[in-house]
Amino acid sequence: MLPSTNRETRPRVLVIEDEPGIVYFIELGLTYEGFEVCSATTGPEGLEMALTKTFDLVLLDRMLPGMDGLEVCRKIRQASPVPIFFVTALDSLDDRVAGLEAGADDYIAKPFQFKELVARMRSILRRQSLDAPGPANPYNQPEPGKDSNLLQVVDLTLNVTTREFWRGDRVIELSMREFELLELFMRHPNQVLKRQAILDRIWGFDFTGDANIIEVYVRYLRNKLGPPNVIQTVRGVGYVLRYQPRHPADPL
Repeated sequence: MLPSTNRETRPRVLVIEDEPGIVYFIELGLTYEGFEVCSATTGPEGLEMALTKTFDLVLLDRMLPGMDGLEVCRKIRQASPVPIFFVTALDSLDDRVAGLEAGADDYIAKPFQFKELVARMRSILRRQSLDAPGPANPYNQPEPGKDSNLLQVVDLTLNVTTREFWRGDRVIELSMREFELLELFMRHPNQVLKRQAILDRIWGFDFTGDANIIEVYVRYLRNKLGPPNVIQTVRGVGYVLRYQPRHPADPL
């Protein structure tokens, strides 16, 4: 198998992981971040998919049914240059060294911060793109002349690097969690985000606190942004950042 070379499509990621909750969390988050995700739950199944289908990156657990992750990594590496990224609970120095020596490009221990996982994945993909034949066109890079650090939805402007936010010409200070939540909404304008998806993405799949924390932070954001309200509740489902005229039946 060779890494995909079609840069017009979303990066394709294979997740080889046997814990359903972790698979769900990673698939959900990566889909929101613009990746196309496939998954396998055993070592042999993951190896077969990696060798017979086209992927840009493989996320690989160490402890898998049927075949150890190190062996899966070695066999993939013998046949393909596709980047391999270990995501595992085994986090000792010896474990990390073993993973890298087996052919992995990176290694992160569970539990992890999802933003760090995505940042490392994009770093790997950029390096892979620069190493590929032909003109470099790194993943998730801006079009020429565009600032990759800025998100803008109508009068909302957010700088993901400096952590600054404006509504119109008004600077609004946000806490870390408020910023992360607003960034998620601004990356998906006019798209209804389910409550569980928001909770998993912002607070983590292993969060055990009160799920009403989402309502608390949405209220904080609404108060800081002021009118007109752009973060709307979709009753029984979740929330949406929407500038379109509201239907009379839509909840506020």
